[in-house]
Amino acid sequence: MTTRQSDSSPASSSLEIRRLSITQPDFWESLRTLTSWEEGAGARVESTVDEILADVRGRGDAALLDWTARLDGMEAGHVSELSLPASRLRAAFDGLAAEQREALEAAAERITEYHQRQLQESWSYTQADGTVLGQQVTALEKVGVYVPGGKAAYPSSVLMNTLPAGVAGVEEIIMTVPTPGGVVNELVLAAAHVAGVHRVITIGGAQAVGALAYGTETVPAVDKIVGPGNAYVAEAKRKVFGHVGIDMVAGPSEILVICDGQTDPEWIAMDLFSQAEHDEDARAILVCPDVLYLDEVQAAMERLLPEMERSDIIRASLRNRGALIYVRDLGEAERVANTIAPEHLELSVAEPEKMLARIRHAGAVFLGRHTPEALGDYCAGPNHVLPTSCTARFASPLGVYDFQKRTSVIGCSPAGARTLGAIAEVLAWGEGLTAHAASARYRMDADDSSGR
Repeated sequence: MTTRQSDSSPASSSLEIRRLSITQPDFWESLRTLTSWEEGAGARVESTVDEILADVRGRGDAALLDWTARLDGMEAGHVSELSLPASRLRAAFDGLAAEQREALEAAAERITEYHQRQLQESWSYTQADGTVLGQQVTALEKVGVYVPGGKAAYPSSVLMNTLPAGVAGVEEIIMTVPTPGGVVNELVLAAAHVAGVHRVITIGGAQAVGALAYGTETVPAVDKIVGPGNAYVAEAKRKVFGHVGIDMVAGPSEILVICDGQTDPEWIAMDLFSQAEHDEDARAILVCPDVLYLDEVQAAMERLLPEMERSDIIRASLRNRGALIYVRDLGEAERVANTIAPEHLELSVAEPEKMLARIRHAGAVFLGRHTPEALGDYCAGPNHVLPTSCTARFASPLGVYDFQKRTSVIGCSPAGARTLGAIAEVLAWGEGLTAHAASARYRMDADDSSGR
């Protein structure tokens, strides 16, 4: 690869996107400023969520009905009227065009096949003295899946959040989806049918999270709540965590593309658009050791932007949090990637597998020039629920393991009780926990046959 450098700035244009260079003395500080996301819920959001959660916890179904009528314009005499039967989900699927039905089924098949490989099983082993040690793996009993509604339509989120739960063996999957003004999205309902959702309730917002967390007369409390939502939903999930499990509190969507300058600039421009179009806070960044190529990508973005249906959102996103970054070589690009720990990382380079071995922090990695991130959003197979806002440093994609829990199993033989008891007794005395020491000593002194 020939690295091209230029000291000249790109021609002025209507597209505003910051340009950074690793040669700048303040580069790393500028990068931290660009990639930080610490915006919590505002006071208004937090107080409203507190009010809704307390009301749902105290009044149950009555509060659900009141808040659903107030916020979504959905009047109902009983929460059961907001539930959709399996026949309604099936009808939504049957009513789709054949092309849509086939796409949903193909995506579901690929997602299921991938997640089946994540399934964990119980295991145990027996030591020489007869002591049995192991781990029992069991599925969660009930899971709540929150799906955005109204103008938004995310059938892919239905598949990604529910299929791993089904693979894990979750007994009951309850999906909540708001339907403001009674607007129901047929694709979302069809996806619920394909994914095997057991129950769909047309409620949303913080009230849905509260119902799933605490339970009401009609909505059962679940063990874990997963799925995306607006600021109110995210804050509600944050507040109920501990009472119930959650997947994560996700920040805005983000993509980082590392390119060696040899990929069609329009391909890269569109890959950046694919995340920028989510919302004005989405982050799209390109890193490349070729300044002239960065110019070419920016020019391609300027040409393509007017064609985009969500051009205003893309433009705002690129202005707010987008960047084109120059590095001296691909090694420096890897360092940038590991610092950012992006949700999505495209390695649009000649030898992506070699680079992958040096990537420590990323939610999902897309290898090569022919693997756009958009394929991962819908049908590649791996989950698209990914850690954001640098949390890929310690967090992982949603998976079957999120719907399974592990229980340690310990079974001592008399000989094992003597061996372990001697160790435990010494450590217990060291901690000043005499009952612990005595409990271990009793087994050490017991008759092997009778336990007395």
